[in-house]
Amino acid sequence: MTGRVRGALAAAAGALGFLTRVPVGRDGDAWAAFTAAPAAAVVPGYVVGALAAVVVAAPLAVASDLPVASVAFAYVLAVYALVGVNNLDGVADCGDAMVVHGDRDRRREVLADTTTGVGALAAVSLVVAGLALGAVAVAGTAPFVAVAVVLAAEVGARVGLAALAAFGSAPHDGLGSAITEGAGVGTAVLALALAGPAVAWPLLAAGSTLAGAASGAVAVAAAGAFAGALAGTAVVGAWATRRLGGPNGDVFGAATEVARVLGLHAGVLAWTLS
Repeated sequence: MTGRVRGALAAAAGALGFLTRVPVGRDGDAWAAFTAAPAAAVVPGYVVGALAAVVVAAPLAVASDLPVASVAFAYVLAVYALVGVNNLDGVADCGDAMVVHGDRDRRREVLADTTTGVGALAAVSLVVAGLALGAVAVAGTAPFVAVAVVLAAEVGARVGLAALAAFGSAPHDGLGSAITEGAGVGTAVLALALAGPAVAWPLLAAGSTLAGAASGAVAVAAAGAFAGALAGTAVVGAWATRRLGGPNGDVFGAATEVARVLGLHAGVLAWTLS
């Protein structure tokens, strides 16, 4: 096994250990490998997206008349069982920083404050509600559409993370700077390349029908979910650059959560309009 392959595997393990609750890649070497190659963030996108998609699509395939709210709740539970709630802490901190009055220094001070304010409560509530409602919409589609949307939204959120690392500059030393320092334009390009299968796979069945869903429409849904996730990251990244001076660890977490939510909604919207 070459050094390059070993490095790629170590980076993937580090990404899984840092971005999910999967019990791998928890040591310092794996973390160092991940920060040196942030495009590896796409790997957890596939793992989490595939497992969460099964939670939604399998019940729908077995019994299409199941209550969509129950299937959606199972999806929300699966997501946070797989990724934990650290990202929601980032949402909370960014929520408080968003509503406070003052300059960048004041917002950074609030971002680091452990006190939970109304901005944090509102931000977390909106994100969780948005995720649940998006999951309800996904659960109301065909099983293959659900797989396409959930997978593309999750992978898109991780591509967004890699792009944020590539084009952002952390405002201070810490978790954010550890990720951004090892990233560049090549990071974003590689992440996009790795994400290709998550969007393109329905096209492999072009001209056929995927469990009652035209493959072309499924591909549109996947593309919509992917684009929505990237848009969510861009919104959070633009806010962080303007208001904080760049992304830190909390911003990366918040961007991932917002990207997932917008990805689900955009994917279902694309499916509905296709």
